[in-house]
Amino acid sequence: MRLWAVLAGAAALGAAGFWGLTLPQTLPDDHFAAVTGDAVRGAAVFHATGCASCHMAPGAVGEAQLVLAGGQAFPTAFGTFIAPNISPDPVQGIGGWSLLDLANALQRGVSPDGAHYYPALPYGAYAKMEPQDVADLYAYLQTLPPDATPSAPHQVNFPYSIRRLVGGWKLLNSDTDFVVQGDLTAEEVRGRYIAEAMAHCAECHTPRDALGGLQTARWLAGAPNPSGQGTIPNITPAALDWSEAEIIEYLTSGFTPDYDSVGGHMAHVVENMARLPESDRAAVAAYLKRVAAVN
Repeated sequence: MRLWAVLAGAAALGAAGFWGLTLPQTLPDDHFAAVTGDAVRGAAVFHATGCASCHMAPGAVGEAQLVLAGGQAFPTAFGTFIAPNISPDPVQGIGGWSLLDLANALQRGVSPDGAHYYPALPYGAYAKMEPQDVADLYAYLQTLPPDATPSAPHQVNFPYSIRRLVGGWKLLNSDTDFVVQGDLTAEEVRGRYIAEAMAHCAECHTPRDALGGLQTARWLAGAPNPSGQGTIPNITPAALDWSEAEIIEYLTSGFTPDYDSVGGHMAHVVENMARLPESDRAAVAAYLKRVAAVN
């Protein structure tokens, strides 16, 4: 009986410890005390972060891509994630959210009611964003058309359907340090910020471990497509031998040096990049040349 009591006590302590360690962690209330958002600047942040690519309605084209009604399905090994409505609708969207609510979602993966978001929302990358950019994005999102389409639930397999387990995933995978380090030029630093934080390139181009964490030792070295169909290419210098000018052209027009054209979800990325200043596309090209070559 004493052994069982000890084991039960140890299990209870372990459960309590896990519960405490996996509590959602939010930003301090005064995080934006000295920051004012600007919607004009926020438009560029919106395109760089690719919000519409995931949150527009399936099949939306043109101006309809700015109606962030959600509904696109993203199949993975852990289940299918359905992009939610993030339009300014006050009931079905995020129109009732504060700037801090948005920042906690984007940078901490925590909902306004204190629940963990799944890392299908790339908050691991967005955590590196500057407060000013988050505030500008918030200001821009308020200018978009509201839509009353309800968000559909995710279709996630057990045990991943237990949201509290995401807190454990965050303990293993939360890191706000930039991956590419060294004596970088100002242009390369800007490119790193766009690629690693806002555009979250690694979310698709870096392989993952069994729990879905990014394998940073193989940064941008290519990965299986989460849908199970095909692979996402290696874009380190070991495989991407394009010149900086060719990379800039690809991010502008979608055409490769061999006159092939971009397809799939990457077409949305190019559309977003093409809306940024050419200096930003040049910065991304310079950054890609500094990434460690991985075969």
